[in-house]
Amino acid sequence: MNQDEKYMLRAFELASQGLGSVSPNPMVGCVIVHDDKIIGEGYHEEYGKAHAEPNAVASVKNPDLLPLSTVYVTLEPCAHWGKTPPCANLLVEKMVKKVVIGTVDTNPLVGGKGIQILKDTGIEVVTGVLDKKVREQNKRFFTFMEKKRPYIILKWAQTKDGFIARENFDSKWISNPYSRQLVHRWRSEEDAIMVGTLTAKYDNPQLNVRELLGKNPIRIVVDRNLTLDNGLHLFDQRQATICYNQVKSEKSDNLERVKLPIGFNLKEILTDMYERKIQSLIVEGGAQLLNKFIQENLWDEARVFTGQVQFGSGIPAPKIHGSIINEMEIMGDLLTITRPIS
Repeated sequence: MNQDEKYMLRAFELASQGLGSVSPNPMVGCVIVHDDKIIGEGYHEEYGKAHAEPNAVASVKNPDLLPLSTVYVTLEPCAHWGKTPPCANLLVEKMVKKVVIGTVDTNPLVGGKGIQILKDTGIEVVTGVLDKKVREQNKRFFTFMEKKRPYIILKWAQTKDGFIARENFDSKWISNPYSRQLVHRWRSEEDAIMVGTLTAKYDNPQLNVRELLGKNPIRIVVDRNLTLDNGLHLFDQRQATICYNQVKSEKSDNLERVKLPIGFNLKEILTDMYERKIQSLIVEGGAQLLNKFIQENLWDEARVFTGQVQFGSGIPAPKIHGSIINEMEIMGDLLTITRPIS
């Protein structure tokens, strides 16, 4: 590992602390180095607040060292005014000597413009340090920018003999408490969570974060003809909820019913989510909805728990074809994470 990779790795570690708090912005970390010593660090902590670069600059005790320093930042410094001023302009103002960038920002508002601002003022710029690692860290952001839809995670638990629920739609409990706790952590990391009509009806899920501290995702349910009971947890207005249907549009404090065209499809739902800046989505079921995402190749990751119980018969679990990128045992459950074959 060379020096640039060493400091970029530290910036990467800092960036990861923004997971679940910065969307629709990317996670970004920044390290400032003078004479092979870190003199400043920062990361983007929360959407709407300061970005990584100003946080790192503010942490430098002796600002006179900035013109002699190298700035390591995981993502190209922004070049536009948003909730905060452009970070590229800040680095120019501080007359830093060199900027090392993990990967280029594919947001059309940035897309090389931040790099050009730096170069135009004589700052040395190096790009592509730990590029793949940084793109993986910001898989949600890059998918959102490049595919114009949320990053989609399919998640389900299946029995050892391959069922997702019994014939009466009962699915409790296939996975163990430790696996379910992990699912709650995942919920806190993503923007939204989605279920279909039958899962909402028979499971009456809360789709919130209960096993640990963290923000609740936006709940999304598909109920084409508005047949679901208003007494379900999904409609308790305790967290933001969107109900896609083909009957009517109406909005109250924490519940919005969104009317889409008769016979609407998943792409129309995802387009609406994109326009709402929903960057990531967990699809938690049921089998019919999960299979629809799989059939239309609208998924980026599948997280499947295989428990120790057997049902003998029931609703078959979806079949996923892709590259297994990780497998781990969780107190007897097997968690398999799969990505599409690119």
